[in-house]
Amino acid sequence: MTSSFEFPTYPARVSDAERDKVLAALREGVVQGRLSHDTFVRRMELALAARRPQELARLTADLPAEDGGRMINALTGAIGAVSAFTVRVRRAWEAERLPKLLLPLPGTFPLRIGRDPANGLRLSHETVSRRHAELVLQGGCWVLRDLGSTNGTSVNGRRVVGATVVREGDHIAFGSMRFRLAAQ
Repeated sequence: MTSSFEFPTYPARVSDAERDKVLAALREGVVQGRLSHDTFVRRMELALAARRPQELARLTADLPAEDGGRMINALTGAIGAVSAFTVRVRRAWEAERLPKLLLPLPGTFPLRIGRDPANGLRLSHETVSRRHAELVLQGGCWVLRDLGSTNGTSVNGRRVVGATVVREGDHIAFGSMRFRLAAQ
């Protein structure tokens, strides 16, 4: 016999933390390409309306377990680290093989670079313009200026637009001729 003070009990309502955990798993499913955007939106609506834990469990049953997501993240992180390492090794290898371009002694005139015999540094290559670039010491810093060359000037892989400060060890290119700056 039940007393008049007893009420029927219903299963506990789903907590916000449980709901957030399911929503995070659904977002990760979209990021990994396991769920379409439409499926994600529909399941998100169902998660917000769910009243029992079983309803939430059904929404993520076809997704990998949380540990699987961590394993995938760890694997992709390791692959990224190996890829970055090979890029660094290749750059280091190329840096040692690049010919050195000695910075000139400080003077009152800029060092002009190009194919023209009147330049201070003559580079006889078809990708180098007649008046390609100039290197000048300004305020204690070496400044490399592109002189409107056809194939461009770059410093450490970035094209020079106008002028840029350069330092010893920088990789510079005039057209397809590449050098490593070195001090005398």
